[in-house]
Amino acid sequence: MPSALALRMAAFYGVYFTVAGIYLPFWPVWLAHREMNPTEIGVLLAVGSIVKIVANLFFARIADRTGRTKLVVIGLGLASVLTLAAFGLVGGFAAFLILSLLVGAVFSPMMPLGESITIRQARAGRIDYGRVRLWGSITFMIITVIAGWLIGLYGAGVIHALVVAAAIATFLTTLSLPADAGRMAAPRKGAALALARHPAFLLFLLAASMAQASHAVYYGFSALHWRASGLSETVIGLLWAEGVIAEILLFAVGAKVTGRIGPAALLALAGAAGMLRWGVSAETTELWVLAIVQLLHAVTFGAAHLAAMAFLTRAVPDALSATAQSLYAGMVSGVAFGMAMPLSGWLYGQVGGGAFYLPVALSLLALLAALALHRRWDGGVLLKDTA
Repeated sequence: MPSALALRMAAFYGVYFTVAGIYLPFWPVWLAHREMNPTEIGVLLAVGSIVKIVANLFFARIADRTGRTKLVVIGLGLASVLTLAAFGLVGGFAAFLILSLLVGAVFSPMMPLGESITIRQARAGRIDYGRVRLWGSITFMIITVIAGWLIGLYGAGVIHALVVAAAIATFLTTLSLPADAGRMAAPRKGAALALARHPAFLLFLLAASMAQASHAVYYGFSALHWRASGLSETVIGLLWAEGVIAEILLFAVGAKVTGRIGPAALLALAGAAGMLRWGVSAETTELWVLAIVQLLHAVTFGAAHLAAMAFLTRAVPDALSATAQSLYAGMVSGVAFGMAMPLSGWLYGQVGGGAFYLPVALSLLALLAALALHRRWDGGVLLKDTA
């Protein structure tokens, strides 16, 4: 039976990804319902992604310097509720722009900080990271279906209420996160910069960010590509669900996999699997072939994420845990995707399915960086003198 701690951590992941499962696919629909035009919607979505890079690091430094990670997460959870609720009280592009900036600044940092708490508990042997994290994937998949059904029943106006309700639930779960072990020694001046410049950490960031950014064409344009080839929305939804289910199954045995293979080798495997998956996706839209390669989502996404968490657990000292998590999150979701997504859109407009060759190249970079990391990193903590 899972421990009470594992259940509390799983609840946090579950409700956080409930917000994401409503916000990511349906928030643009609500903005259009509130009379935002496509250009305005694009700007509102983009500003949140840009500001979170700085916000992640800002709140991570506070958490690491004070040793009060839980308190920071609780504050961010409350701020997220208030900011998202405020969208229902104002109107117009200028007000929405300010609130979008605030949402990016307070909601996004919750996850890397929450991950740093989870990693500390996993390092102490109190939980199995993969079995806790999989509940985020499960709820994301389920809530997207439920939210779509509710929107069909009640219209786009219900989206805001759903997002706020999920944000309130997220805030409540932050209250039950495990208490910090006590204030740790503040990292020495320059320790964070030394970590960010460490060759092994840079190789890790390159491998992990390229492995995750290789999904940009898939996330942004696979549905359009497959729909243009004659596949129905139902079939496309099932293909996406298949990938998430494969990811969940891997997370369930994640501790055994990472323990046996190791973070660097697992990242290399993700890069190699990406070259195969995206190369096949570039060449065919045959349903039976897609059904097979979608299983590789467990490796291209799931294994890469597990490898990243295992590396951060083993290589980063506790005093820099939140900072390292935020550097990773900012590099992957901010920098890497921020560069890959526009390029993916341009390529898809030029060559259609041939755009999947961009992920092949990114996966090759991930593979090469992971192999270099395997040679350079001895499996231990990168910085011994952080205090």
